[in-house]
Amino acid sequence: MSNDRMKTALDGVLQMCAGRFGGVPGVVAMVTDRSRNLYEGAAGVRQLGADTPMTTDSVFAIFSTTKALVGTLVMQLVEEGKIALGDDAGRYVPDLDQLQVLDGWDGDTPRLRPPKRKITVNDLMLHTSGLCYEFFSADDLRFRGVRNIPTVVSCSYDSIRTVLLHDPGAAWTYGVNIDWLGLIVEQQRGKRLGAVMKERLFDPLGMKDIGFGLTESMKARRVTIHDRAADGKLTPLPDLALPDPPPMDMGGHGLYSTVGEYMKFIRMILDGGAGPHGRVLKAETVDAMGKDGLSALGLSVGAWPTSIPSLTNPGEMFPGLPKGWAYTFMTNRERAPTGRSPGSLMWAGLANSYYWIDRAAGVGGYWATQILPFHDAASYPGFVEFEATVYANL
Repeated sequence: MSNDRMKTALDGVLQMCAGRFGGVPGVVAMVTDRSRNLYEGAAGVRQLGADTPMTTDSVFAIFSTTKALVGTLVMQLVEEGKIALGDDAGRYVPDLDQLQVLDGWDGDTPRLRPPKRKITVNDLMLHTSGLCYEFFSADDLRFRGVRNIPTVVSCSYDSIRTVLLHDPGAAWTYGVNIDWLGLIVEQQRGKRLGAVMKERLFDPLGMKDIGFGLTESMKARRVTIHDRAADGKLTPLPDLALPDPPPMDMGGHGLYSTVGEYMKFIRMILDGGAGPHGRVLKAETVDAMGKDGLSALGLSVGAWPTSIPSLTNPGEMFPGLPKGWAYTFMTNRERAPTGRSPGSLMWAGLANSYYWIDRAAGVGGYWATQILPFHDAASYPGFVEFEATVYANL
């Protein structure tokens, strides 16, 4: 089908999602092939009750869609022979080896023991270290409470020095792993993570409206995060934002970006590591990043619970679809209901942003809203419909 027909179809998805009762305040979504954007769209407003319309250059807190960019920086280190995936991660960040496994509770006292083996770089990339997030684990939340460990939203080093829920390699548990990888990147490069990103990722890809802090121009275009209550009511939270500047550049969730800038990263992965101003990764490294690292361990990605319902709903991406984890993305082991090819890459951000990268079909996209809790009743289905409509119009 023509791009005009795709645009009409996708505009309709965005307008329906932002315009209907119980929908989203506003959304920006884009689609790219290996060389250019095929679609750019926006609908709704940046903040309920305000007149500013959503625009394609609006700035979002992209939360965990930060992770894949840090994974790229780690794979650059692997390419250069500076580190190996099998290395003990504590060799580069010694404090990691101080973390203990939680074996239960004696009243309010945690029962701790040393892990059976050390955490490797591979464990951090695959989320098999045992680390978690406080909003996905009642035990992690409780441990933080008794030890006065701050929330990860504080963007502090202390916030990632928590507890292991199991021995390394024993299970897939989504958590603060990529923040530790960001520290390894800093240790190896001798620079703060944001500076490394600019030099080795943003500049080669021509990414400008992206960073761990906000420029004045980005502040003026920042989308307000909204809370959706259990009854569906949306409330804007204009003062809810990550610390700026952050105490630590959080590799797991710290970036702000426009959707258009993130598309340049998606396009690089689709194009085998090439960027408009230089190669970011070797083609064979991009192939390696797409490998499902969990299958050999007999592990899979499944559903998640919630321990802080104001931050995340319980849920699962494509329930019933077998899923693994690559370096560092979720990967679908079979074709997704939307039409996404087997072995494609995807992930999401806490405030309901979602992307996918289908290297076989040569297409990828990003859907951005700013709503808590995660896995929103309108935004996530909107993303799924958006993706399915892309494939129906290729």
